[in-house]
Amino acid sequence: MAELLEVVMIVSFGASWPMNVIKSFRSRTAKGKSLAFLLLIFFGYIAGITSKLINQNYMAQFGEKWYVLFFYVLNLIMVGADLILYFRNRNIDKREAQI
Repeated sequence: MAELLEVVMIVSFGASWPMNVIKSFRSRTAKGKSLAFLLLIFFGYIAGITSKLINQNYMAQFGEKWYVLFFYVLNLIMVGADLILYFRNRNIDKREAQI
């Protein structure tokens, strides 16, 4: 039951990231974004992935529970994409401020 609830949590978070990445891509601005927040979430996902990889019980059942780690990695990729867009958008903001 604990794993099911963890998957529900991670999928719920994961469902919002693609929408956030699309918004960041379309807006072309870093205004309203927090780099500290994005980095904190990014490192949180790294910690979650690491906890799974060093958990012997989880790794012993990896063939049956691979999907938990999959969603952690997928969310990490989404947050990473949003981080990349943050820096792209910050550069766009700087260029527009110079004009």
